[in-house]
Amino acid sequence: MSRKRRELPIVENLEITGIAAEGKSLGRWNEMVVFVPFGAPGDVVDVQLTKKRHSFAEGKIVKMHTSSPMRVEPFCEHYGVCGGCKFQHIPYEEQLKYKQQQVEDALQRIAKVQLPAINPILGSANTCFYRNKLEFTFSNKSWLTREQLESDEQFDDRNALGFHIPNAFDKVLDINKCWLQDDVSNQIRNYIRLHAKQQGYSFFDLRANQGLMRTLMIRTSSTGELMLVVVFGANDQTAINEMMQSIKEAFPQITSLQYVVNLKCNDSLNDQEFVLFSGRDYIEEEMEGLKFRVGPKSFYQTNSAQAYELYKVARRMARLKGDELVYDLYTGTGTIANFVARQSRQVIGIEYVPEAIEDAKLNSRVNGIENTLFYAGDMKDILTDDFVQQHGCPDVMIIDPPRAGMHEDVVKVILNAQPKRLVYVSCNPATQARDLAMLDEKYSVEEVQPVDMFPHTQHVENVVALQRRF
Repeated sequence: MSRKRRELPIVENLEITGIAAEGKSLGRWNEMVVFVPFGAPGDVVDVQLTKKRHSFAEGKIVKMHTSSPMRVEPFCEHYGVCGGCKFQHIPYEEQLKYKQQQVEDALQRIAKVQLPAINPILGSANTCFYRNKLEFTFSNKSWLTREQLESDEQFDDRNALGFHIPNAFDKVLDINKCWLQDDVSNQIRNYIRLHAKQQGYSFFDLRANQGLMRTLMIRTSSTGELMLVVVFGANDQTAINEMMQSIKEAFPQITSLQYVVNLKCNDSLNDQEFVLFSGRDYIEEEMEGLKFRVGPKSFYQTNSAQAYELYKVARRMARLKGDELVYDLYTGTGTIANFVARQSRQVIGIEYVPEAIEDAKLNSRVNGIENTLFYAGDMKDILTDDFVQQHGCPDVMIIDPPRAGMHEDVVKVILNAQPKRLVYVSCNPATQARDLAMLDEKYSVEEVQPVDMFPHTQHVENVVALQRRF
């Protein structure tokens, strides 16, 4: 017989005093830190605890006694439910302060190296409609909000097209308007949902793994081009052709219209065939006259305008004069590598994903760049002492790893290669700080520049310039 779970208490009149990681706020109760979503410093609230440990607890706001003077009205109707844009209730200027503090705390607490004064964070000029890529999921089991459940309304139609609810893989919140991407994204999504319903096409059952309409991806570009990929969960060619033709006629501005038939039990598409229905099989981004082809599998920074600011910071920190050998680690589709190639003697890019490396090579050819080399493979296997000996010791290394940061073996090769200068771009200041502690053996931190790529979220990028000590 299972033991009855002990009911946790409600903490009354908890004052929210700060912002923590993962988009949560915090307060203190009986010498314990309590983490609460959707709070703002200055709130006084009652919190129902949902988890309690020795030194911390987690909970949710059940009553607001005093609202923080900094609070603003969230602009999205799906705020608080879809799981994204958790800081909409806090003014953007205040969000930037907390992100700046997040970077400072990580570097001071984890890296524990000598630091210069950290530059003020670069905010995003656009705080809405700034993303160039969104992915949506079809489901025949839409998520019902608390208000819907408590109403007398009957919900016979549970077909939805939107975002997965956090911690509920089989539930999807039907999205009416999302403020993350150009409004054409909303128009396309809402049209496809309505048309699929009118035609009687089945929406995907995420538990049974069946249904025609499965997912879709929308990509926009700073050049005004538009890509749509519709993923079908059944090989019904008649229905597929009808749906794709309908989309083509309704949205003639789509420059790349593609589809995939995915019959697997997971949504990954890297091993799937993309069928071009109309237009080109890519769209183009542009920076300083450079064109970057972006295919359906390509990685490209999802905030195009702010990516340009980020890359300018990295290039400035690299201090290139034109005669340097540059290694671009975790190069992706070679965006940074090609961006700095004109100011370098040669750039060598390394990336794990072979398709990304092919995109990087293509982008060099498209732009007439002849001083780049690209290699595909696991970083710790490619970047070895022998590789450095064969290709030459770099003058500058630009490093832009995934959230997990660098493998220790990679750090060792960097320390052995001893480039004069490192530029470390990170989407996770905590793992960046860990790596800076390892690099401290030979490198000192010269400059730190936080950059906000994702307004209204807890995420922040950080760029660090390091100089070899001897």
